[in-house]
Amino acid sequence: MSRRSSQSAVRSALVVGGVCVLMALPAFGAGFGIFEQGSKAMGTAGAFTAQADDPSAMFHNVAGIAFQERGFAAGFTWIRGSEASFQGTSSFPGPGVEAEQETLSEFPPHAYWVQPMNDTWTFGLGINAPFGLTTEWAEDFPGRFVSRKAALRAIDINPALGWQVSDNFAIGFGAVARFTDVELVQHIATFNPLTLQTSDVGVLNLKSDFETGFGFNVGLLHRVGDFFSWGLSYRSSVDVDYAGDGELFQRFTGTPFDAAVAAGLPFGQDLPIEAGLEFPEMASLGFSFGLTENLTLLTDINWTGWSSFDELTIDFTNDDLPDTTREQEWEDVNNYRAGLSWKSPGGSEWRFGYVFDETPQPEEAVSPLLPDADRNGFTIGYGHQGNKYVVDVAVMYLDFDERSRARSFAGESDFFGTYQNKAWLFGVTVSR
Repeated sequence: MSRRSSQSAVRSALVVGGVCVLMALPAFGAGFGIFEQGSKAMGTAGAFTAQADDPSAMFHNVAGIAFQERGFAAGFTWIRGSEASFQGTSSFPGPGVEAEQETLSEFPPHAYWVQPMNDTWTFGLGINAPFGLTTEWAEDFPGRFVSRKAALRAIDINPALGWQVSDNFAIGFGAVARFTDVELVQHIATFNPLTLQTSDVGVLNLKSDFETGFGFNVGLLHRVGDFFSWGLSYRSSVDVDYAGDGELFQRFTGTPFDAAVAAGLPFGQDLPIEAGLEFPEMASLGFSFGLTENLTLLTDINWTGWSSFDELTIDFTNDDLPDTTREQEWEDVNNYRAGLSWKSPGGSEWRFGYVFDETPQPEEAVSPLLPDADRNGFTIGYGHQGNKYVVDVAVMYLDFDERSRARSFAGESDFFGTYQNKAWLFGVTVSR
């Protein structure tokens, strides 16, 4: 093979590889939306739309702040993976291939402030992280040419107003400013004519700037009586235009082929890239049933509008690589939440919950970047009110269904296998 044809081959490999990692950019936020934005609500598996009686109502149902006194709450959720494994199938990467993700450990924060303005109007300010997390694999993982690492951060700032229309009915509305960035790492492979095998010739790193998108949230809460209430909540979609720079680092084979690779690829150069992401809109309907004076049943149905994410266009602004569009075909999905809250004679409160969460991701899009699946979550929580502070803690065990990929979208390469994921979530919120 001539040097010119070798350069053309490796440049073509970069085109294919770079497009794959960038096209997967928004999928990370889809399967890893973070609903746990307050430990009291987390204790009942997030079934909180019809209760919304602490400052985390800013996220779950903003109308709830209209019934609240002045208060402040802050905390975090520790998300830790306990299992994230892959087993290959079919011709590539093969049935004998097994791998484990790097251990996931993230701490998305939340903080809320509620301040009544008069007898009917209340101001609130929320800060939380509704999307995020990380997938990361070892350097020798066969799927590193699809994705070795993907990390997304999203922080929302959410000022809002609650209006107590009557003693038992309120509405709320707010603005959302989302600040987000993304980091992606992928290896680049090409055919080596000297060894007649595929060689790992480079690592593509992409980091975006912090970008901003805007949306809104609205809600209503109706406390029909002492033993029944219901609520509606809606959070709009948020469009974000990402801009960032990639950089390509060479991996040497120790053969003369390295010179052809170095001549054919833009190592050490800035590779400006732009891409768009539409975070999904979400709606919740919740009911609260007082079974006894101290025992409450909470139920929620949450809808997420992921069908808006059907394709993604990538623009290589300096024409280092051709612009391209790739289909994703995500679907609208629901999750179903139920919880029990029991107030003990001493004033403390125990909570239990269950959630079934559907994945929006079609089989063709399952990959090392985001191996998402339907999941079942089981929670237990505890709240204690002291002289000055309220402390709420919660634990969730999240069990993902086993998910396999055995087909691809037209024109895409195959990476077939089965993924299994499990995680623990630990939440702490202190309020006053």
